[in-house]
Amino acid sequence: MKKMDTNQVDNGKLQVQVSSLPQNHPIDQASVSISYTGDPQNILEELTTDNNGRTPVVELPAPPIDYSMAPNENQPYSEYTIKVNASGHEPVEISGCQLLPDSTAIQPVQLNPETPENPFMDIAIAAHTLYYEYPPKIPEDEIKPVDETGEIVLSRVVIPEFVVVHDGAPGDPTAANYYERYRDYIKNVASSEIYATWPDATIRANILAIMSFTLNRVYTEWYRNKGNDFTITSSTAYDHKWIHGRNYFDSISQIVDEMFSNYLSRPNVRQPILTQYCDGNRVTCPNWMAQWGSKYLGDQGYSTIQILRNYYGQDMYINTAEEVSGVPASWPGYNLDIGASGPKVSQIQDQLNAIAAVYSSIPTTNQDGTFTENTQHTVQAFQSLFGLPASGIIDYPTWYKIQDIYVAVTRIAELT
Repeated sequence: MKKMDTNQVDNGKLQVQVSSLPQNHPIDQASVSISYTGDPQNILEELTTDNNGRTPVVELPAPPIDYSMAPNENQPYSEYTIKVNASGHEPVEISGCQLLPDSTAIQPVQLNPETPENPFMDIAIAAHTLYYEYPPKIPEDEIKPVDETGEIVLSRVVIPEFVVVHDGAPGDPTAANYYERYRDYIKNVASSEIYATWPDATIRANILAIMSFTLNRVYTEWYRNKGNDFTITSSTAYDHKWIHGRNYFDSISQIVDEMFSNYLSRPNVRQPILTQYCDGNRVTCPNWMAQWGSKYLGDQGYSTIQILRNYYGQDMYINTAEEVSGVPASWPGYNLDIGASGPKVSQIQDQLNAIAAVYSSIPTTNQDGTFTENTQHTVQAFQSLFGLPASGIIDYPTWYKIQDIYVAVTRIAELT
């Protein structure tokens, strides 16, 4: 039996981000209290959200960083309970928010409007897969047959807007289904499966494996072809660990935003590869990626593709999806910077102004189709608020982040 370590010698950072359901708009002046999950009555921080729905970033105690650098009997993260109250909304309590040392944890909180039908929401975040013993993955073929009669297969690889997560084993009829935006789903899984303290190349390799596995489920309509109404499950025996309501980590979030349209391929195989993996400590998995092993390779300076090929073979390569679903317009194929002009600039200015109407720390920009210093300042404010490098240049990650936030704030999601 593993044990909770009380020797909190390092610090991690935490920010709570509060928004409303179903509009996804930030909630100003929400009251947020933070306490140890083991001592919920002892309030450590009392915070208030700003007009962007964000609390200040606070430093809180965390275990020694060494605990997350090798398999350890001591819990490598501290756990906090977060209580959120806002006028006109039902309160939420989240217990078990995980904080790693030298990392910034982001805890999203979505509040329902206050009605008799919306009860108090209590979310308990389950333990991390590398600390708690979950069922090991049941092996499957990494390439699915697509020539069976009645097989449902997409004609091309598309990044979905949503995935439907069945929160349990495939055959569990009592498990709830959750509609999750694709990038949010990947951030949740990566934060549940690996540690944000690991080397950058290791994090990227694991995120690519998670995305490729997920897109294989999407592309082959694996569960829907079996008569189910979901995309993927939260069971480690069948898929990845996804934890309802959990926090994610800023470093993982940035990498997902940069790489979200990528997946892993083999020559002459159209579908994304079902890249299976295991922890490599409690469970061994020849020909799959070992999570702890990938960490040690990252320590030795292996690149992302070298880590992946070490486990999956030299014929594995990184591919890019042909289409991103649910966005108003596709990436123009080049960066937008000062001096750029045309309909793509005009569209992005319109989208930034719509976002600025909701997030007041972002200044509006001229909507004239010309990328000026005025537009650059707006882009920099957007990048700073949403965790991107504040270059003022609309590169690939920034373009799709603008699309993502624009859709979130201008359309009430039909699936919530």
